[in-house]
Amino acid sequence: MTAADLPDPLPDLLTIPTPALILDLERLTRNIARMSAHVARLGARLRPHIKTHKCPPIARQQVAGWFGGVTISTLAEGFAFADAGFDDLLYAVPLEPGKFRRACDLARRVRRLAVITDDPDLPPLLSAAAMAAGVALDVFIEIDCGDGRTGLPFADAARIARTARAIAGAKGLALAGVLTHAGQAYAARAADERRAIAELERDRMQRVAAELERLGLEAPCVSIGSTPAIVALDAPLPPNFEVRPGNYAFFDAFQAQCGVCAFDDCALTVLTAVIHRGADKVVTDAGAIALSKDIGASDFFAKSGYGLVGDVAGRSLGLRVAAVAQEHGRIPVPDRALLDRLPLGARLRIAPNHSCLTAAQHAHYWVVVADRVVDRWPVARGW
Repeated sequence: MTAADLPDPLPDLLTIPTPALILDLERLTRNIARMSAHVARLGARLRPHIKTHKCPPIARQQVAGWFGGVTISTLAEGFAFADAGFDDLLYAVPLEPGKFRRACDLARRVRRLAVITDDPDLPPLLSAAAMAAGVALDVFIEIDCGDGRTGLPFADAARIARTARAIAGAKGLALAGVLTHAGQAYAARAADERRAIAELERDRMQRVAAELERLGLEAPCVSIGSTPAIVALDAPLPPNFEVRPGNYAFFDAFQAQCGVCAFDDCALTVLTAVIHRGADKVVTDAGAIALSKDIGASDFFAKSGYGLVGDVAGRSLGLRVAAVAQEHGRIPVPDRALLDRLPLGARLRIAPNHSCLTAAQHAHYWVVVADRVVDRWPVARGW
């Protein structure tokens, strides 16, 4: 954000219109540095997933000291990041023919665009589109290592080999490697369980890559990772491994409840104001749109509700958002003394269950240092 785009004077946490995204720069910087050091110890390459924040200034911090590549989840993110100078992008959602033209347009804008597929019939179609557009694309084969979302089953060697041959033999395409996302790590409550999932992901992907190599179909890169899985790993990874954590930049209530991080690591909060006081509750203006209705943490920790509540300085109050409507968030307050400290208009900060979804609901972040607003950064929303 340029100085000309910022309000003068900058608002503070008591005057920013609510609901609003608040980004604690010190926590963000600490989270990024911790993950960067951890991945360096693992011996892998870091390609952060920017879907969490969709914000080039944050991504610049994440890639500092690395090779500069990022992971995207929408083509709109790709164009926004290309405009910001990022030129090595991995679009980590299976590509379908309706997006070929835009993907090729994006490929013209960057040095390298990699896409993914789990369909052996797609490479000839994508090849024709790439050749017509005069671009070259790297292609990863997506593997399902147990999550059950997308990807070829890790044990289906025949289909994996067929897909690899289709990519390797297609003009305008290059086989970049194999990729997976062990999303089941988000269902694990304990660090040991997350570590076991991460190690299984690593081992299965090593076997897939080795089988392709045995067939003469080299998979140069093995791409893995999610924040809970990568945080849990402690043994070095092979040098051809690339990891794609994203949520670690912000963390959220889900990660805090699972023990992946502490509440004080949550860099993203939603600033909200009390709009109603009841006998044992308050209602704020941060509802389903401002927070999202993701109840992922509630699947394992019923007390988390739709987010964990802090005071205006971000200190935990031990409260939760129990229910949301479109523009209303209900917070039970059983402690009368605490309720008396929350008059109409009182400002609170809520650590959302899923920071990625919450950030995508807003146009920008208010960046704070020691609770002082220092900047405003845009969110590259859309598809």
